[in-house]
Amino acid sequence: MKSRIFDFLLIFLLLAFGAVAQDLEVIEEAKQNIKSEPFKIGPGYSFSASSRVKPSASDSETLEEDVSIKELLKDYKEALELISNKHVDGKWIDYEKLTTFSINSMLRALDPHSGFLTPTEFREMIQEQKSEYSGIGVSITTYKFNGQAGTYILSVFPNSPAFRAGLRFGDKIVAVDGINVKEKDSAFVRDKIRGERGKIVRLTVERAFDGKVETFEIKRALIQSPSIQDAYILKSGIGYVDMTTGFSFTTSDELEKALKSLKKQNLSGLILDLRNNPGGVLEEAVKVAEKFIGYGQVIVSQRGRSSADNRLWKSSNRNPENLPVVVLVNRYTASASEIVAGALQDHDRALIVGENTFGKGLVQTVFSLPSGSGLTLTTAKYYTPSGRLIQREYSVERLYDYYRHKIDYKPDSKQARKTITGRIVYGGNGIMPDEIVQTQNLTKVQTKLLDPAFFFVRDMINGRIPGLEAYKWVSLPKFGHRIQPNDFPPSDILFTAFRNYLKRTWPDLLSDAESEKKFLILRLKYNLAIAMFGVVTANQVLIESDPQVEKAILNLPKSLMLAQAAQRKLASKPR
Repeated sequence: MKSRIFDFLLIFLLLAFGAVAQDLEVIEEAKQNIKSEPFKIGPGYSFSASSRVKPSASDSETLEEDVSIKELLKDYKEALELISNKHVDGKWIDYEKLTTFSINSMLRALDPHSGFLTPTEFREMIQEQKSEYSGIGVSITTYKFNGQAGTYILSVFPNSPAFRAGLRFGDKIVAVDGINVKEKDSAFVRDKIRGERGKIVRLTVERAFDGKVETFEIKRALIQSPSIQDAYILKSGIGYVDMTTGFSFTTSDELEKALKSLKKQNLSGLILDLRNNPGGVLEEAVKVAEKFIGYGQVIVSQRGRSSADNRLWKSSNRNPENLPVVVLVNRYTASASEIVAGALQDHDRALIVGENTFGKGLVQTVFSLPSGSGLTLTTAKYYTPSGRLIQREYSVERLYDYYRHKIDYKPDSKQARKTITGRIVYGGNGIMPDEIVQTQNLTKVQTKLLDPAFFFVRDMINGRIPGLEAYKWVSLPKFGHRIQPNDFPPSDILFTAFRNYLKRTWPDLLSDAESEKKFLILRLKYNLAIAMFGVVTANQVLIESDPQVEKAILNLPKSLMLAQAAQRKLASKPR
């Protein structure tokens, strides 16, 4: 085992220093799904289509001048052998974990986004790009009752194994394949449920409607997870498209279908929600941007260490959409989604509303390693059409602050650029919104109220709340529903019933509930919508009262005027 680890380290270090590189099998597999090369540019793991995987002569010469690889490898191997032979716990050390930690530490010394993927992580990354995973199709979360944490089912996916098994909102998962998970969090339970496609997972649950414990044998299947979760008319022809989960190989096709559906409903303006979008396949991000950007206009450029890494993407669309567009972003909008937002902003094709984005503009080339693991290595940087660097300033000594977005940034005149109409925009810190609207985070009091709000609805849909028996919901979710006001009890009746519930179960939270009445009514309706219509539809409840969405709606007329001014500017330029 130790010999195999040492051999693997030698191979890996050669790969990391550019002496050896394998062809990326993932890229070859992905080419079967799209017409040109795929890219993954999420906040940590990314694809680059650069075919240059072997070092140039100049690279090798520089490396030989700076350091002796043989000496480095010799020292590294000797250090591992000393650990194995001399360390007090050497006989019990997990050398695979030690190797992974060692490699990651080396890569983190370079930049925040170069990284090492174990074989399991590498496979999961590939599945994410295909918008699929092997599981049973269920949304779960952790709640506490009487101080005891448990994992509960929120909703099942349409036509999924969990749906066919009859699992419902509020069912408590108590064991997976015989392993007691009563007090485990949902992340632990999720990992136990997921597994090899076609294999059986035994799920033991405490049913929400009668408290009885049942065990289900459910066959895992390939679960489709669309990158566009929902698309509908908010009001008066204003369309909303939920693009919060990331860019997969199917995103642009999904958007095309969504737009066709919305146009049948007299679409007159569009809100693209890229909040929390972690990135994904660049090719698809380019296709999304070019739906709104005319032929020949730059969407994004890539600049790397050598000319082989320098690339430019332009729109190939001769008939782009002319609807007014507003894009929603926040601090978790990253990489591919920042490319879309930056391109639309630079071309004055959309107004950006929300918070400053994450600022992830480093390109990672993904290399597959002999063991089935993967290596993501930063090879270039992304720039918006006006030449703005997307990547935020980072320091390897302050990675915690980097990921927590705690490094202060002030607009730098050296990073200033102009949009088509002459508006000043800044680079080097992600995409700065045109209209700043901060995200409303939950307060400590609101967080405390989440548990009773969930268990109240759990009892309500099972007919256990006095006065609200008419809202007992014994069916599986009605997917694809559009929320209507009469779907819920009147707000005052709902809150009164909840207050009475607190008197019996959480009396110490009564005063907090009174001060958070508006929040609680919204949360109770949201939970009810999850139980009756599924998680995706339930988000409509939150969107309708979202301050960032409200600001986006108000900015649609301004976005239209800006886009028209940009078109006039382009038309006046000599051809």
